[in-house]
Amino acid sequence: MIQRCRKRFPIRMMCRLLRISPSGYYAKQRRGLSARAKANAQLVQEIHAIYTEHDGVYGSPKVWQELQTRGQSCGQHRVARLMKREGLQGIPSRKRWRRRKSGDRPQDVTNHLARDFEAATPNTKWVTDITYIRTAEGWLYLAVVLDLFSRQVIGWAMQPHLGRELAIQAVLMAMGQRPTAEVVVLHSDRGTQYTADEFQAFLKTYGIVSSMSGVGNCYDNAVAESFFGLLKRERVHRRRYQTRAEARTDIFDYIERFYNRQRQHSYTKGLSPKAFAKQVAKTLN
Repeated sequence: MIQRCRKRFPIRMMCRLLRISPSGYYAKQRRGLSARAKANAQLVQEIHAIYTEHDGVYGSPKVWQELQTRGQSCGQHRVARLMKREGLQGIPSRKRWRRRKSGDRPQDVTNHLARDFEAATPNTKWVTDITYIRTAEGWLYLAVVLDLFSRQVIGWAMQPHLGRELAIQAVLMAMGQRPTAEVVVLHSDRGTQYTADEFQAFLKTYGIVSSMSGVGNCYDNAVAESFFGLLKRERVHRRRYQTRAEARTDIFDYIERFYNRQRQHSYTKGLSPKAFAKQVAKTLN
């Protein structure tokens, strides 16, 4: 502070008010920055770069994890302290489960997952759900399909109207990710889009086993709900979309550029879903 204000106020006066020895101040100026201060300055630059690259959504744990990935040796508390000093913080989560009108689960459909959200191989367990995005033109509805093996969004669709076609389009996109026609379980809630006869017939035609949550049990589809929580917290709630087209473009960017390819995921050991899927594919080949 003395260094910044030295042109406005006498140095000795500032030293006296701050109870600092003038000789100590001058001695420190001659010595320059300590090795620790220089290292912190370099670390702050890297922290800012990572924070910017990831759209300002990373808090200190994920920034620290990314630094480790890049070969930077430092403590997590040190990263947290420096981020606080620089005014950098992630986007805190807000846990708020919503309740949506449910349909009657078909008699031949059960909850095959039973909250077991782990998958040993790709394309064996999928989850799907629908959410809504506010724009100045009205609602934009988003349906996604995630592979529980990598947590990657493998299918998605957006429409201005909520209907079974939206759910079918998202699943059709996901089907393009399957190299073979092996049986896959698709888990959803009891939304009327998923309980509809047309949607259930569509799944049977393509050899997809339907699985559904219990009544009012949002935790039965926690992975899909968690993804929507990230999407809303890290992108949608930080924007004001004037048109549905603007929202479509931004959500596409979040899913395909950021979430699938860049965002670290704790389930995939700090890798992005896409990177994790590629890494495992190499080991299997």
